[in-house]
Amino acid sequence: MTLEQRIDSDLKEAMRAKDAAKLSVLRMLKSALKYSAIEKAGADGKLDDTESTQVIRKQVKQRQDSIESFEKGGRAELAEKEKTELAILAAYLPQAMAPEELARIVRETIAEVGATSKAQMGAVMKTLQAKVAGRADGKSLSQEVQRQLG
Repeated sequence: MTLEQRIDSDLKEAMRAKDAAKLSVLRMLKSALKYSAIEKAGADGKLDDTESTQVIRKQVKQRQDSIESFEKGGRAELAEKEKTELAILAAYLPQAMAPEELARIVRETIAEVGATSKAQMGAVMKTLQAKVAGRADGKSLSQEVQRQLG
């Protein structure tokens, strides 16, 4: 079952269960996926699971930024709504890497690329992004690479 099929199935279940919050988030997600597919390949475009995951990550990042903004602005009720949406979206992302596993893969990649300084960080990041395939965000990857190269 592809990611889009799973989202469609969950959308139908949310309709049957009359779960307004989940229904709203899944409709928004389905719209974002369709928009991305059209942008990529025209009206008949389809996304594979990797591309769908990237769209979901983008939506998750938007929610995280909103939560931060709402909390700074003292709007706890809006921050809670965003946290609920974030939890629903996070269920569609692959399992995140444990910090130990991330450190090990970064160490292996640095050795593979032969990087010795922060100047070679770009080459390490490029190789690393292909390896982790969405199981870790760019910020944590970057921090770990800098820590190990520094």
